[in-house]
Amino acid sequence: FQELTKHECYFINGTEKVWFVERYIHNREQLAMFDSDVGRFVGDTPYGEKVAQYINSQTDFMEETRTAVDWYCRHNYEVF
Repeated sequence: FQELTKHECYFINGTEKVWFVERYIHNREQLAMFDSDVGRFVGDTPYGEKVAQYINSQTDFMEETRTAVDWYCRHNYEVF
């Protein structure tokens, strides 16, 4: 079995336009993903929809994830 979480930052024109994407992958199949432009997790499979619904109900975790554009992407811009 393979479990993978990917965190990605995308930059346009330096740090003018930044967005954060987090993906949950199981056995090479993406179950759910968070896109900072959408602001919530979206499921890609029937099980992924249940996972996304559960994660979206976790208010503390979602607040931290929504702010990842600043504390993760912009903070590490020069490193990336």
